[in-house]
Amino acid sequence: MPVSEGIGRRQCIPILYTRGTHYEVGFDVGRTFSGIIQSFVTSCKALNEEFLPAYSTPEGRRAYEDTLNSLKKNFPQYVRELEGTADGSNVPFHKLFLLHMDDIILRAQGTEPSIRQAIGCSTICVNQDGQEILGHTEDALSDTLNHFYFVSAHIISDKPCGKWKVKEEKFTSLCYAGHLPGYTMSYNHHGLVFSINTLSAKYLKSGKTPRHFITRALLSAENFASAQEILRDVGCGAGDGCSINMTFLKQEGNRVFHNVEMAPAEKTSESQLNILTTGPGENIMHCNKYLRMKIEEVNEDMSQSSICRMATFKSYRSPQNKNDVIMMLSDRTNTEFPVFRDNPGDHVLTIAVGIFDCIARTWALYSDNPKENEPLVVLPIVLKN
Repeated sequence: MPVSEGIGRRQCIPILYTRGTHYEVGFDVGRTFSGIIQSFVTSCKALNEEFLPAYSTPEGRRAYEDTLNSLKKNFPQYVRELEGTADGSNVPFHKLFLLHMDDIILRAQGTEPSIRQAIGCSTICVNQDGQEILGHTEDALSDTLNHFYFVSAHIISDKPCGKWKVKEEKFTSLCYAGHLPGYTMSYNHHGLVFSINTLSAKYLKSGKTPRHFITRALLSAENFASAQEILRDVGCGAGDGCSINMTFLKQEGNRVFHNVEMAPAEKTSESQLNILTTGPGENIMHCNKYLRMKIEEVNEDMSQSSICRMATFKSYRSPQNKNDVIMMLSDRTNTEFPVFRDNPGDHVLTIAVGIFDCIARTWALYSDNPKENEPLVVLPIVLKN
């Protein structure tokens, strides 16, 4: 029986500290969290009712192989990491890889998702005097509730890996079960702090780099220039889209926050990017809809929810501090499209809320509504000397 079935929202976020090669780290993740990963793979409706049937078609299998071959060329170390997770958890690799392809495999055979899709997450960045905050709600399909964990990893390779020639990575990331680190909220030892908002572009591309792998690569970024290079992914480009909210704690000068809207590489070999940078006295708010790029989108519920959540944010005064961010991310006033989603039986739930304090260098994680609960854990953000 899936671990989340009938047990409600657990006040629990397990964490693994691991060091080794990409495969060894992946294996440790799979072995440690095998029960959670197996439960999620069993209960995930999108995987079992849509992705696996698509994988069994000629078009789906071709899209799968084209995408996997591209990744083996550009990011072989992350393929090995996912292979380690599959081996450690005793789950077939193709099932975990399909979770990372997401809707790309459906579009390859000309179909749209029939199962209701996720419509979260929300991010607020505050850049005020004495208050430098990145707050994020992690919203996901209800299958994901209780199916997530922290991975704090230190990876050292004996030779440069992948297209960006990376030898060392050290990061902490909140991960969905069976997924590579990087697609929710994370930080690395270079001082990069970031969160992700899924965006639903209509035209997705197989044979390109899935967003889950691009954000996994983002965990290696040493500065904003390298982060842009990773997101642009020249020579291939993204297969699907997302929004990245980020800052670098070790940057010189005044604090700046960035929001990057990334869209699939349609007719080129690089991702489409639009970058917004804000300085002191300015804030960023972003949900799950393209705000600055003219990209055709397909998930109507996600679009409408994003519009409603942004309207909720705008009903508040401009946020000035951490408490303002907590109040806004806890809001339930719109009963159909609340910011914090915890209605019983809802197909999408807020599974966690994270508050990064860039001055205190802490990361507070809440497994329930932050206005009504203390954080479950406050992690120090440990940077490279």
